[in-house]
Amino acid sequence: MAALDKNIPKNYSILSHHLAQPHGYNFPMEPGDLVLDFILPNLDGVSHSLGNYRGRIVIVNFWSAECPWSERADNQFKHWLHEWGERVVLLTVASNVNETLELIVEAARQRGIAPVLMDSCCGLAGAWGAQTTPHAFVVGEAGILRYQGAVDDVTFSQREPKRFYVKDAVDALLAGRLPEVASTPAYGCTIVRPG
Repeated sequence: MAALDKNIPKNYSILSHHLAQPHGYNFPMEPGDLVLDFILPNLDGVSHSLGNYRGRIVIVNFWSAECPWSERADNQFKHWLHEWGERVVLLTVASNVNETLELIVEAARQRGIAPVLMDSCCGLAGAWGAQTTPHAFVVGEAGILRYQGAVDDVTFSQREPKRFYVKDAVDALLAGRLPEVASTPAYGCTIVRPG
């Protein structure tokens, strides 16, 4: 367990098999909060729980098969994950209700992204306050949210990144430090929700 999380008891459990906490638009998680656990199926129907990755740094990235901002982030994540090795895991979450399973499977295959978890009714996106694709959440080894927001500082008016927020956050955690920037506005395509 990282020195950052030494005050969390080793037997502390954050597991919850449902989204029962009042997080979301009115009660967003803040960096420093224990995150809500979740169980979501991957594209083959196999369940994944965030709690199963305790002891590793986890990037939960809300994702789209159609959004060009997500595709650009996927390329960055693949490069960074290779650099970081086994201590960091990426959980990609598909929440857009307008994207079919076939479209998601094909985009994931073409981009080499796995696992992709299905949040078909936007329950996790709502509980975590995710707004866009991409919208990244970096969770420390003890299940504490350490960063949330944009992958980098690219916008419509700034096409080349000058700052890589997710990479900076993960690199800081791997070095035993808190990220310099803990929260930024997410930037990308708006998550398409029911209704």
